[in-house]
Amino acid sequence: MNYAIVGFGAIGQALARMFARKDIEVAVASRHPPEALAPQANAIGPTIVPKTLKDALEADIVLLAVPYEQHQEVAKARASWKGKIVIDVTNTLEDLGGLPSSSVVAQALPGAQLVKAFNHLPARVLAEDPAINGGRRVVFLSSDDESATTRIAALVEQLGYASVNLGKIAEGGLLVQGRNGIWAPLIFQDLFKKEQ
Repeated sequence: MNYAIVGFGAIGQALARMFARKDIEVAVASRHPPEALAPQANAIGPTIVPKTLKDALEADIVLLAVPYEQHQEVAKARASWKGKIVIDVTNTLEDLGGLPSSSVVAQALPGAQLVKAFNHLPARVLAEDPAINGGRRVVFLSSDDESATTRIAALVEQLGYASVNLGKIAEGGLLVQGRNGIWAPLIFQDLFKKEQ
């Protein structure tokens, strides 16, 4: 299984830190060439590998960490999304005609298995160690694809977080997405699960 983070701003770098903490290799890419990302990637750790967008999109699991309005641009960078798992880390308060933003992103990536995750926490919180006081920071998951949810839940746990499955995007997923100009109730909620 290999991983890529597309978008290397504050959120993308926070995600990269998660992988670096566990010595898991992850490709990072953005609109900029790999050499422009190298200084920050090297500062995070040796398992953070800058690549071109085209090469990064070859990964089995792609974390989409670009501003929401750039998701179409990323979608066009790959001819087929079939067989890819995409973790949607984007957020928006745009009016999308009542649709959850992840449903709009999924439409732009036909064939991909989309899971909403890691989007409810600010970058500075995502960059912190998820283990605190005998508990693990919660990451909410929502998807219309059960097998993809299972795989991403395993990744979340491997990265040291506690996964909480909210169900389908149009149901529990609405709790972690902006809608009609308002943030949903679980956005920015920093919750912990105590070890049993």
